[in-house]
Amino acid sequence: MSLATSAYKGARDFYPADKRIQDYIFDVWRKTVEQYGYEAYDASVIEPIELYLAKTSEEIVSEQTYVFEDRGGRKVTLRPEMTPSVSRMVAGKRQELAYPLRWYSIPNVWRYERPQRGRLREHWQLNVDLFGEPGLPADHELIMVADSIMQRFGATRDMYTILINSRKLVNAILHDVLGLDADTGIQVIRLVDRIKKMSTTDFMTALTQLAGDKAPNIDQIFRSESFADLPEQVRTHKAAQAVTQVIDLLGATGVTNVHFDVSLMRGFDYYTDIVFEMIDTNPENNRSMFG
Repeated sequence: MSLATSAYKGARDFYPADKRIQDYIFDVWRKTVEQYGYEAYDASVIEPIELYLAKTSEEIVSEQTYVFEDRGGRKVTLRPEMTPSVSRMVAGKRQELAYPLRWYSIPNVWRYERPQRGRLREHWQLNVDLFGEPGLPADHELIMVADSIMQRFGATRDMYTILINSRKLVNAILHDVLGLDADTGIQVIRLVDRIKKMSTTDFMTALTQLAGDKAPNIDQIFRSESFADLPEQVRTHKAAQAVTQVIDLLGATGVTNVHFDVSLMRGFDYYTDIVFEMIDTNPENNRSMFG
């Protein structure tokens, strides 16, 4: 039998010319984050599936992981992301570590999903983690790191937009303003996370199934373009004020291409407060690059 010469579906080979480009990208990442005082770490590519059942979204575990049983009968997975692993590591030595921790890694990760432009099943990503620095200064720093990476690659600020939101604010909207229960709120969050990828009709159909006659109010709020479009109860919430403060901090340090987006969710359950995404403004690639 003849063996195939192509890589596994969703993975790729790196011939020397490609490897040089990858090395350049990784070098820019390392130099930028190390200037902010971050130190490199790594972990095993294989983790117990229980770690992801406890720490990430159901969609990742049930639909996007490479899960298998090892020869010892243990159920394990190729890591689909890095956050549960670094959380495990910090928890394991939490009494021995000096805080705040500034750690970074460039892991290769695997997700069993349909390969698409710009995202294969195997990919590498930069993880930048800050532990033990609560509050807005940490959010400001991490967004500054992200912006600095774009600047070091030679991007100008008209080439990308930084979208920002707060999961605390989202929870206040869903529970305090709209009166949704916890389970419905989680389902609405996961639906709103896809709002820009769905037609209005499909979105409203799915939303009505979840929230009944509250669906029109939910749709109106999460399509708001600015703070001014939100109900007063939302605008004056302390979580909204925190978003405004982060935007002001960024502006004071020269990062002015920041835009509030109340529909920005980031799908995982471990997101609890400020979230952001870097959006390519080029109309040929107008989508999220990272967050």
